[in-house]
Amino acid sequence: METRRFGRTGHFSTVAILGGAAFGKIDQATADAAMPRVLAAGVNHIDIAPSYGNAEERLAPWIARERQRFFLGCKTTERSREGAAAELHRSLERLRADKFDLYQMHAVKTMEELDAVTAHGGALKAAIAAREQGLTRFIGITGHGLQAPTVFLEALRRFDFDTVLFPINARLFANADYRREATALLHECRARDVGVMAIKAVTKGPWGERPKTHTTWYEPFTDMAHVQRAVNFALSQDITGLCTVGDVTVLPLFLDACAHFTRLSAAEQEAMIADALQYEPLFV
Repeated sequence: METRRFGRTGHFSTVAILGGAAFGKIDQATADAAMPRVLAAGVNHIDIAPSYGNAEERLAPWIARERQRFFLGCKTTERSREGAAAELHRSLERLRADKFDLYQMHAVKTMEELDAVTAHGGALKAAIAAREQGLTRFIGITGHGLQAPTVFLEALRRFDFDTVLFPINARLFANADYRREATALLHECRARDVGVMAIKAVTKGPWGERPKTHTTWYEPFTDMAHVQRAVNFALSQDITGLCTVGDVTVLPLFLDACAHFTRLSAAEQEAMIADALQYEPLFV
């Protein structure tokens, strides 16, 4: 599988970055059955959070066993310095790790949340202190929603984050405003040598009134042809890699698609963006 330099961290991450959300609603036996496929694919980067159900407990045995293999990123949804510091230590304990490679301000979706995180007593101060204490090497920011690129451009003006994580797919790029801001953010990240992870690559749309057949909070593409096209689109952008889909039954397809990634031409990307208008947007 292709690897790409994760910005100034210097780590060459596989383009498939294991998203811990897939492990939050499964038992240990199911997690243990999924992980050999992840290892066989050569995945060398994990992104996890305490807000992902039981994911930390499910992946802890594998992280303890394979710690040297993985660049380990974790997150906090706490907004205060005290809350974030406590959550960081709880995550280290649950994951049986002594430090993170990356600690991220998680789910920062609005300017108001960015204000809270970057305030004098905000969660960012806990991450800075953790870096000084050797509990993390790098600091990042993550978020969902249509405002994410705009919020993160402002975040980079306020603090020199090492990484960002935000959604990229063809349906989102069919939104002219989102595409413009996402392109500006990617350009700024390149200029600053900031590592970029993308999420929601294989999103088909919201569930709406349909029964949920997967553990993702959105409806994912589940056939290989669509998964491959979606992965090809996202990885054709100027990013490091994709956090894998939040469902272990779709995970093998996602890993295969990353292993067989083919870069799309500009014309092919435009055709996918036009075609994506048939799908309902996830964020409104």
